[in-house]
Amino acid sequence: MNIAIDITQTAIETERMILRPWKLTDLQDFYEYASVDGVGQMAGWLPHKNIEESEKILNMFIRERKTFALEYNGKVIGSLGIEEYDEGALPEFADKRGREIGYVLSKEYWGMGLMPEAVKAVIDYLFEQVGMEFLVCCHFTDNDQSRRVQEKCGFQHYKLIKAETRYGIVKDSWASVLIR
Repeated sequence: MNIAIDITQTAIETERMILRPWKLTDLQDFYEYASVDGVGQMAGWLPHKNIEESEKILNMFIRERKTFALEYNGKVIGSLGIEEYDEGALPEFADKRGREIGYVLSKEYWGMGLMPEAVKAVIDYLFEQVGMEFLVCCHFTDNDQSRRVQEKCGFQHYKLIKAETRYGIVKDSWASVLIR
């Protein structure tokens, strides 16, 4: 079952980053990476067309209180959301507390090991502080970078599913699971 989450009072420090709630002052950093071709498509959304689109989504992040900003050297370079998983697709977890995580990283910082560092920190927080019993994390079958992050963090492929992108394309996706 999906459990409630609210990260507004949470900051997680890793060796190189601070994971924290989004602020309105993060808008320029957010737009800078969200507008780059090839970044959002890996997570199922198109590049932001203008800063107003980024501002709308940033306000949603703040309002929904479930998405961390990834701050590296004083700059926001990505996000990590704690989303509701599809209970209909995974009914076998109905008696366990969990959520789905998803993440995006600025193309400029790919290949530096920053995302596995952030995901591991959030896993620890969700299992140890929040009391979750399992986590789901999905990746499109053609997204090897996300697959590698999940493997490094202990997720195991669980079920091949169809996932619709925010731009209306249905793609094969692996739902991977990590059980506490």
